[in-house]
Amino acid sequence: MKALEQTELFAPEHEELRASVRTYVERELLPNAEDWEKAELFPREVFERMGALGFLGMKFPVEVGGSADYLADAVVTEEIARCGSGGVAACIGAHKDLASLYVGNFGSPEQHQRWLVPAIAGKLVGALGVTEPDAGSDVAGIKSTARRDGDSWILNGSKMFITNGAWADFVVVAAKTDTEIQPAHLGITLFVVDKDTPGFSARRMRMLGWRTGQTGEIFLSDARVDDSCRLGDEGSGFLAIMQNFVWERLVMALGAVSGAQRTYELAKNYALDRRAFGREVGKFQIWRHRFADMITRIEAARALTYSALRSFVEGDGAIGAAAMAKLYATELAAKVADECVQVHGGYGYMMEFPAQRALRDARLGPIGGGTSQIMREIIGRSLGL
Repeated sequence: MKALEQTELFAPEHEELRASVRTYVERELLPNAEDWEKAELFPREVFERMGALGFLGMKFPVEVGGSADYLADAVVTEEIARCGSGGVAACIGAHKDLASLYVGNFGSPEQHQRWLVPAIAGKLVGALGVTEPDAGSDVAGIKSTARRDGDSWILNGSKMFITNGAWADFVVVAAKTDTEIQPAHLGITLFVVDKDTPGFSARRMRMLGWRTGQTGEIFLSDARVDDSCRLGDEGSGFLAIMQNFVWERLVMALGAVSGAQRTYELAKNYALDRRAFGREVGKFQIWRHRFADMITRIEAARALTYSALRSFVEGDGAIGAAAMAKLYATELAAKVADECVQVHGGYGYMMEFPAQRALRDARLGPIGGGTSQIMREIIGRSLGL
């Protein structure tokens, strides 16, 4: 079955880009996914290759090396999600949709040249440092601090679960520059911290899924940065985070739908290849109906996500719509992956088969970028409840 197309959303040039990115994924990423998963690492050269192809700058202005097209960036996100490794897709996403986007949206022209231009080229790898051991969804509860010292700032604190954190060249860090102000979120400011800054250190964190990813914990111990590393005005960090959350949740939804589609295809192909009781497993009515349910829900998730994407590019804010898309798509991706394991039977539980990886990778979707519980709260509030 051919996926339903939203022709009013994507132009012919977007579909040409889709074909180009899919070719890249199928030739250069997917064939290496299994080896990278076993090594629990992928080459940093992937960023440079994607930068050279222009895939990391689609939504940024032309003057910094981009294409100023969020829809094109959405296409890249969808196709990278088909690379066979959640960790690879997550690292690329954290680089282009988190770290780079913060510098792009809130940085000065000088900061664009210092960090954004090389990031778009894949020469620098970025990460976003907001989450802390005691502050995940509660951004206002972060404890990291930044104290002014002349023309510099002294940063102290720690961040965890930071995608790309273990190997990032720069990290956009949220810290409190005013610990007394109320409400507390008004005291949060953003800084860009280079990895070679004295007092900055990072360690890798091992995870259930995303095993090729370089998720890390970051430590700041009297890390001194110049005031030129501050993104935006003092106290503007919380609003910046809330604004960028919309795109972060949209790309998570886009990736989840695309990933669910690929997992569905993996399950269907296996079901038509595996035989039991003299015929293909997929021909049994119970599985035929389950596949019918899967593809119906995938198409519903795609329509919901594209609707939210349309609202975003048209400037409608899309806060509630993005939350709905992220909630439904990420939970669906995990359910489709579970069905994929089930149709594989015992083989689905074996490390030699990709079904188990699809399940492990998809499970983070309902947690990262705001949990499903937080998404329901946002949706509820958008309804005036």
